[in-house]
Formats: sequence, structure tokens, C-alpha cells
Amino acid sequence: MVTTSRPDLTQPAAKPSEIVIRTDDIHKYYELGETRVHALRGVSIEIRAGEFVAIMGASGSGKSTFMNILGCLDKPSSGEYLLDGIAVSKLSKNELAHIRNQKIGFVFQGFNLLSRTTALENVELPTLYAHISRAEGQTRAQDALKLVGLGERMLHFPSQLSGGQQQRVAIARALVNQPSLLLADEPTGNLDSRTSIEIMDVLQKLNAKGLTIVLVTHEPDIATFAKRTIQFRDGKIRQDELVADRPVAAEVLRQMPVLED
Repeated sequence: MVTTSRPDLTQPAAKPSEIVIRTDDIHKYYELGETRVHALRGVSIEIRAGEFVAIMGASGSGKSTFMNILGCLDKPSSGEYLLDGIAVSKLSKNELAHIRNQKIGFVFQGFNLLSRTTALENVELPTLYAHISRAEGQTRAQDALKLVGLGERMLHFPSQLSGGQQQRVAIARALVNQPSLLLADEPTGNLDSRTSIEIMDVLQKLNAKGLTIVLVTHEPDIATFAKRTIQFRDGKIRQDELVADRPVAAEVLRQMPVLED
């Protein structure tokens, strides 16, 4: 019997300019009775290490379906998706689970925190699934919370935190296993405009440290904080462009006074 080597899932993160995400002619459709719904229609894209990309589009444009494929939460009906050069379609369920736990950090619109668990314990949780020692997991969780500015809120429960602080906890949880890619699906959707700027400031600072970020949003104002915007419509990419000059600096906006109505 001829055996084939398995892809190396422990390889280091891609270096700057290397391709982290590549999709070739991806289609995704769903069968609803006798009707076929085509969610993605031939999407081909490359995202390099260190990029901060905002994926935009109206409801039903295909952006969330595409994000689920990038996060290995769903598979394309046809076409190829390569993550760090690895063909995702060839991976087993265990290998996909390993990628979701080790290589990719997820942030969602809903914070998805355990209500009876402290911020520190919420952030520490993914390390348990990664079979990291309790001491190492706690150290990583503390470091992640400090990174997002919650070093003094580690023992607070979600009910004791504002919406923005809860989203920071969610971001810290996504970072605790030190992923090379952060996927954020409408991370500011449940937040007011001022708090949204604070969250984008956190993401910009993480990106400045070299983390590759792909953000899904329907808000044009939020997309201006990214370095590149990709517009989806009817399952296709309609526009892909770099942000003119440079993205809006969230840190500067945070320091501006709030104007009362």
C-alpha cells in the first residue's frame, strides 16, 4: 500500500508578502427542494500575510458564506481553497478541527461568552481543547487580556463588563492560541459608534504587530479602518481595491471628544 504524507499543520505562520489565503474559482450552492441557490459564483482571491481586509456586501451577497469557507466551517461546492499553501479539501475532520483551534481566531457579532465564567476563564477555554497545560493556558489568557487592554478586568464576569469590553474579551479568546489569521464577522454589529472605534483600534494594533485580519462588515465606516476592501454582490467579487492613501487611524478618532446632539 502506498501512503501519502499528511500536510504539516504545525508549520510557522507565513512571512510578510507570502500568500495566506488563496481561493480558485470557488462556487457554493445549496439545494432547497427543487431549487438551487447559488451563494458564491467563481470567487478567486489572494490575501497575503499581514493584510487587513474588509469584506463588504449587502445581506445575501455571499460575504458570510465566503467567511465560513475561509474559517473551515464550510466547504465549497467546487473550486479550491488553500490556507498557508494547504489544500483544505484534502484535510480530515480532525485536521480541520486543529486548524480552527490553532491557526484561525474567530470573532463574531455576538460575544458568545460564558455568563458564569470570568473573563480570564473565558479566554483560557480554547487552550483546554488544544491540550495546553493549565499553567501555560492561564499565562496566555492573561497576556491576551492585557493585549486588548483588559489587564485589570480579568476576574470580572461578562455582566460586569460593557459591550465593548465583552468584545475585547472575545478578541482575547480568539488570540489565546496564537493564530496566524483572525476572522472577524461583524464584530462591531452590536456596538455603538464610539465603542466600535475602540474595537477597530484594537484590531489595527493587532494588525500592526503582523496579524492577518479578514473582517466582514456591511458598514462602510468600519471598512475604512482596513487596508483593503473587497465588495461582494450576488455571490461575486465586484470590487477589490486598496484603501486610498492609508486607512483611518482608529486611535486618533478615539481621542476626539464626543459631540452631544
